Amino acid sequence: MVDGIFDSHAHYDDDAFDADRDGLLRSLASHGVRRVMNVGSSMESSRTGIQLGKEYDFLYSSVGVHPDSAREICDETLRELAEFAREPKVRALGEIGLDYHYEDNCPREIQIPAFERQLALAKELDIPVIIHTREAVNDTLALLKKYQPRGIVHCFSGSVEMAKEVLKLGMYIGFTGVLTFKNARKAVEVVQYAPADRLLIETDCPYMAPEPLRGRRCDSTMLQYTLARMAELKGLTPEEMAAITWKNACTVYGLPE
Repeated sequence: MVDGIFDSHAHYDDDAFDADRDGLLRSLASHGVRRVMNVGSSMESSRTGIQLGKEYDFLYSSVGVHPDSAREICDETLRELAEFAREPKVRALGEIGLDYHYEDNCPREIQIPAFERQLALAKELDIPVIIHTREAVNDTLALLKKYQPRGIVHCFSGSVEMAKEVLKLGMYIGFTGVLTFKNARKAVEVVQYAPADRLLIETDCPYMAPEPLRGRRCDSTMLQYTLARMAELKGLTPEEMAAITWKNACTVYGLPE
């Protein structure tokens, strides 16, 4: 088992963990997971994530509104997000972005200005962003190029060509258990292409459990599989890959190594 793993994107505020959250979180160190970034996806989950950060020393939080919840963004919620960002363990704004796969949840005419206003807030606060993008590559890249944020494109599902554009912006790329799937051709190609010092590992739990656990509720204890696959693709040992992704996550989130 590899020690010193940083789960750079998790959702422990999700109700999928209501029955066993405390016991699971307290067990993570025994599985080599030493830090977790709990990522906000709505105003409610952002508040919950802040509270989790106060309860667990190793857990940090981000605050933001996912495109599915983009209707929440208004002057008042932006002011509230700015207040949240002043909490000492809040280290990023996100996850924010565009999702046209589930556009029925929220039309792009609402998603785009909500995303843009949160990007502008991140620049104003000088805080990194965590980007969600699905079936919205062109619009996402256009806004990232406009605002030039620091941060991460998480759960990366794009092509090498998209990765090149993201890396040119100085951003990091996060990979979930999808990297272990048999049909993960694009993810494999991007990991092989991207420099190791721009890669992160994440669960996106409770989603995206890796092989051979696919279909189960995901949690940070499963990161060993994603780490091993990423290390294999980069020609490194899992221990070397863990150390690199630890340093990368600490760098992007402004944490001591």
